[in-house]
Amino acid sequence: MNAADFQIRDDLRFSHPPRRLFGDCADCAAGRCGPPALRSRRLFTGLLGAAALTPAWAREGVDVGPKSKFTGFVSADQLESAGGQQYAQMMREASQQRALAPMEHPQAQRLRYIAQRIIPFSYEWNDRARQWKWEVNLLGSPQLNAFCMPGGKIAFYYGILEKLQLEDDEVAAVMGHEVAHALREHARERMGKTAATNGLIELGSALFGLGNLGRGLANLGGQLLTLRFSREDESEADLVGIELSARAGYDPAAAVRLWEKMMAANKGAPPQWLSTHPASSTRVRDIQANLDKVAGLYSRAPRPERRFPIAPPLRSGQPNNG
Repeated sequence: MNAADFQIRDDLRFSHPPRRLFGDCADCAAGRCGPPALRSRRLFTGLLGAAALTPAWAREGVDVGPKSKFTGFVSADQLESAGGQQYAQMMREASQQRALAPMEHPQAQRLRYIAQRIIPFSYEWNDRARQWKWEVNLLGSPQLNAFCMPGGKIAFYYGILEKLQLEDDEVAAVMGHEVAHALREHARERMGKTAATNGLIELGSALFGLGNLGRGLANLGGQLLTLRFSREDESEADLVGIELSARAGYDPAAAVRLWEKMMAANKGAPPQWLSTHPASSTRVRDIQANLDKVAGLYSRAPRPERRFPIAPPLRSGQPNNG
């Protein structure tokens, strides 16, 4: 499929509905599964830059404390494997509907370039990220949506790029936030809390047993796509996100502009998913209060050598030629 075949589809549907940006972002897992066509889209470590090239700065930046102990109730390996299957399924369905952007698509290239700058700085937050098979895809849907699964599987919906007219720094703010959910293992934490609170012995059996493993993974994958994050998770992802974008050379203050655009796009009314997450005014205030903590990182970071055009407006069902 070439760039001219890529379409924006109002009727793009998946077997499991994806989450909404910043509220129910599909902070699911991702493993090594997927057909060769999908594996070819992965961002290999060599293309991302070796970890040795990451500046060895002292711990400077935001402070969000240690990860939740509830993550210990759920196996990271199993969760990532389950999420990987869900991600691969979503990409297959999008490809079948001609709604998966080809690698040469300008906006897909834009996303991969920004990811290549952000990902090397993720290792400090989660050592597992060094072994993740990172992947970035663009989906032809008008939704204001993006997500990153814990195994490093990133997807953006064309709607968020086009409708919000995002500049590169704002794209980095979105990506940093979603990657932060994966690095801080918020999906694993939420599922761990559920297991601990409800005494779900069956969950542990499905995760670590032999006979029910397949069914357990399928159930986990479904849970990942309906999981809701707490206000604390969202606030944490905001702060880790601005540090990631700052280290990558993108203006961390763009996160404030992003939120202003998000609220304007919803005509001042909070979207449905915002009801369980920080109010926009609180969110912007918290981000602004932490900008000084990442200012030094941003001032020292090399600036991106490439800047990309804003996504052009497209009509649903029409091929995208640029």
